[in-house]
Amino acid sequence: MANVTLRNVHKTYPGGFEAIKGVDVDVGDGQFCVLVGPSGCGKSTLLRMVAGLETVTGGEIDIGGRVVNQIEPADRDIAMVFQNYALYPHMSVYNNMAYGLRNRGMAETEIKTRVEEAARILELAPMLERKPRQLSGGQRQRVAMGRAIVRQPKVFLFDEPLSNLDAKLRIAMRVEIRKLQRRLQTTSIYVTHDQLEAMTLADILVVMNGGRVEQIGNPLEIYQKPATTFVASFIGAPPMNLMPLRPDETKSRFAGDSRANGKAGILGIRPEDFVISHETIAGGVALDLTVEAIERVGAETFIYGARQHEEQGIAANPGDLPPGELIVRIPGAIAPAIGERIRAIAPREKLHLFSADGRTRLEA
Repeated sequence: MANVTLRNVHKTYPGGFEAIKGVDVDVGDGQFCVLVGPSGCGKSTLLRMVAGLETVTGGEIDIGGRVVNQIEPADRDIAMVFQNYALYPHMSVYNNMAYGLRNRGMAETEIKTRVEEAARILELAPMLERKPRQLSGGQRQRVAMGRAIVRQPKVFLFDEPLSNLDAKLRIAMRVEIRKLQRRLQTTSIYVTHDQLEAMTLADILVVMNGGRVEQIGNPLEIYQKPATTFVASFIGAPPMNLMPLRPDETKSRFAGDSRANGKAGILGIRPEDFVISHETIAGGVALDLTVEAIERVGAETFIYGARQHEEQGIAANPGDLPPGELIVRIPGAIAPAIGERIRAIAPREKLHLFSADGRTRLEA
């Protein structure tokens, strides 16, 4: 096992396109790190740089105390699990898992021991003589993981390994990967664009956008205290409601704490932090809206509504926000009708405030 440290890492392609813009990440020994962000943010490029499949334009990548910028992928003591499994179709499961070890000249007795142990851990023992075409998608992915496990590397790298699986199987495989990593205690870096996958797997979460790191930390801390409006809107489903505030609105809504700075800002409220009530709330936010769409997902209901002008027939409260879209998450048993006018309220302690450019979280 080993630490993985990225120091001011850059990647610029011919023509001047800068895909990675000065990334600093420190993954501790045995930690599970997840890189998450939208398509094109640079997360897979960064993973491939750690693997040695992409060259480093600037900065350093350190694995286990050794800078590996100029070291070939085969000599970095890492194992990578790809999105498309990358299995040899003409080989059995056993031979797929043993192939890399044979290339390294390992004795057949040691290969047999390692493959059988990995097969036992991954519940692949009855399938060792099958070919990949005889396996389900989830079984193929387990074979790909088994091929990585038998190498006993210092670091596992996962490049969106579950993206080809159906929703139910993704959940099952997600649990298997986390249990496996905790059992083996191998440092792991995992790339995904699925924020739910990222939240449930990560010890340390790295949120990326446009080749930069937006925020690093514990998944729950990032959810509760997003550093930027990008993180606030990307982490969480449905995303955080974000609403612009004029300088006077910032001053009135956050009177009494350091955020009442008299500058324009952006107010953020998580959908689940609202309750539906006709009451007012001291120091919080009360927003009147018309229900435009409803999504029922069993235990929860998502309400999509439009905030109203006073002249549209709903009396405005002092300091009400301008019209716009709002998402509210409520218990599934509550059932407002389409077109119904309701009031959503959120307490003061659930309000997030960001700078007007969205780049800074303002703390009380």
